[in-house]
Amino acid sequence: MNDLDQSAKKNTVTGGDKSILLPLTLIATPIGNLGDLTLRAMDALRLCDVVIAEDTRRASQLLSHLEVRKPLVSFHEHNEERRLPELVARMRAGEKLAMVTDAGTPSLSDPGFRLVRACITEAIHYTVLPGPSAVVTALVGSGLPPVPFVFCGFLPSSGSGRRGELRKAVSLTMTSIYFESPHRLIDCLEDLVAIAPASRLCVSRELTKIHEEYRHGSPSVLAAHYSAHPPRGEITLVISPVAGNGEGAKKKKSYSENTPILRNLL
Repeated sequence: MNDLDQSAKKNTVTGGDKSILLPLTLIATPIGNLGDLTLRAMDALRLCDVVIAEDTRRASQLLSHLEVRKPLVSFHEHNEERRLPELVARMRAGEKLAMVTDAGTPSLSDPGFRLVRACITEAIHYTVLPGPSAVVTALVGSGLPPVPFVFCGFLPSSGSGRRGELRKAVSLTMTSIYFESPHRLIDCLEDLVAIAPASRLCVSRELTKIHEEYRHGSPSVLAAHYSAHPPRGEITLVISPVAGNGEGAKKKKSYSENTPILRNLL
């Protein structure tokens, strides 16, 4: 058995043995399709003592789907500082905690960062179960240069703040990824028409759901489309670096949209 197989055996908790769980398990949960929940995530949720949830109502729906009943503790941006001492004490006492957010991977524009920092400070063991992420899914589906990239969370809700962030994004030599509200998407695209009309974009919408969409184009093309077809659902915006940025930089590998496709791969 190779190292990968040994690691998989050691970290699979199927079988009902709660003792294999670490004090804290951060779990990536589906971003739209419940079929994307991993086997390890299911096992951890079945075996843990308590589920820490950004939204206990959403977590209850997930647990109900698994036919699991667990105590739920809310943990979000408005109470996480107050909750931390309680959660640390519970882990110190031997309880096994599992953390989930509304959707996707904890800490990425969701709670989780402070809890991980607390575990590091208190020398408490923890693990992260990989899984669904709107950031990576949108990047891969965008067809835009994937390396390097930067994820900057939600765009500011104010017009001036958003425009400042977009100017920064198009000045970079890497692909930028943002979450955006469907109610502000058209304003965002119109800002990009003025700021960087030649930029290439991908609007990823309703990822992993029935109406999943990857729509590519320039800011003006996308603004026209969504003005005629108002967007719905959760949106991830991917912005390609504008041609000409960082021309003097040494390129190690090209992932540009003009990268040729090898004949033997066709």
